[in-house]
Amino acid sequence: MKIPRGLQRELKAIVGRDNLVIDRDLLALYGSDASTRNSAPDLAVIPANGDEAEQAVRIAVKNGVPVVPRGAGSGVCGGCVPIRGGMVVSLARMNRIIAIDPENHLARVSPGVINNELKLAAAEHGLFYPPDPASLKFCTLGGNVATGAGGPSAVKYGVTRDYVRALDCVLADGSRVGFGTACAKGVAGYDICRLLVGSEGTLALFTEITLALVPRPTAEAVFLLSTNSARGAADLVAPILRVTTPRALEFMDQTAVELVKDRLPLGLADQGAALLLIELDGDSETVAIQKRILNDFLRHRPEVKGLSEAATPEEAEELRAARRSLSAASFKLNPDKINEDVVVPRTKIPELVDFVHHTGRELAIPVFTFGHAGDGNLHVNIMIDKKNPRQREAGAEARKKLFRRVIAMGGTITGEHGVGLSKRKFLPEEIPPTGLGVMAGIKKAFDPGNLMNPGKIFPDSPPAV
Repeated sequence: MKIPRGLQRELKAIVGRDNLVIDRDLLALYGSDASTRNSAPDLAVIPANGDEAEQAVRIAVKNGVPVVPRGAGSGVCGGCVPIRGGMVVSLARMNRIIAIDPENHLARVSPGVINNELKLAAAEHGLFYPPDPASLKFCTLGGNVATGAGGPSAVKYGVTRDYVRALDCVLADGSRVGFGTACAKGVAGYDICRLLVGSEGTLALFTEITLALVPRPTAEAVFLLSTNSARGAADLVAPILRVTTPRALEFMDQTAVELVKDRLPLGLADQGAALLLIELDGDSETVAIQKRILNDFLRHRPEVKGLSEAATPEEAEELRAARRSLSAASFKLNPDKINEDVVVPRTKIPELVDFVHHTGRELAIPVFTFGHAGDGNLHVNIMIDKKNPRQREAGAEARKKLFRRVIAMGGTITGEHGVGLSKRKFLPEEIPPTGLGVMAGIKKAFDPGNLMNPGKIFPDSPPAV
């Protein structure tokens, strides 16, 4: 769309010349995310604080210019790709940890703060911020809230929405408002704060976030459990959770293990083995009890080939790093990836694992899975070469089969990545027309001009780029 020069002058007066991007080559950097989709905006602004963000949004919507909030661009569903052009609001400069309140276990942060930076800052006060997506060293808390991010620790500690107490936002009319409360309880009126978590920038732009923290665990134990098959590992998930609640219970099938075996202890990554990464935490006494319970339980399971405990914090971090490296390692199989984050009831994980492997064999493409088995959230990776028409078609068919099977199991098509562009056409398969109508009504109430991140989530939007 054509941006009036007068609007550019107004925006420059707000954010400064260096923080208004109009150069076409530079704008391309603001038009993509980790999904590899790309559609450049007409301009981008980089406000320093909530006041500048509020003024910029107000000017844009007054001129009918779409507004697309952007964090680190680490999303994998095209959620921050400006498919209708308009103005990207990069929150990169709004990256302050405003305050940590150790007495009330709270943090006030700007949306551009990196997830891991809050973890480190909280640790200095003996506190812990649990949500831990694989991209925690570069993803932003604003993006985490926008997508409802999770991570391995969700099985014990929950996901981002469980920690969001309050949000300061800019709405689609350019007004600034706060929702939620710093208090541990609060039921005054509708819970708009929780509604905004996972809204992917389609309802509001976040300018400040208040997050709950928890006491930092003082002890941990990290295990790598080797099993005789992927089905064997999957069969262990629900039984393990009947005897203990680990901080993390991560699954890797045989293909995943093969991809990162050079980063795993010798002997546990033997040919044909599937793995569970199990983390326990708490105080030293609690961890000791959990270790004894876990060892006693596993001693009598025929699926178990071996169990290795990290001897040092450094070894524990190496195991976590190997698990986090899987996404990048997957490209050893094929140049392109369809990455899905489906969720099923935990008792359905064995069925899902069998289905994934059967689908790969049936369609003759690599399909493997790993992820957060403890809460039923597995990452299914469909590896293709997009230049190969047969593989491209097989990948699309595998995705469609996966979503339909997951929904039939009582699951959902996304647990932490969001809908964005990539999954919107599948949303009606999970949510009936009445439910979608309610959601569309909420969108219209917040954003009658459809200017806040338009084209995302809802299936009646323009085709994905």
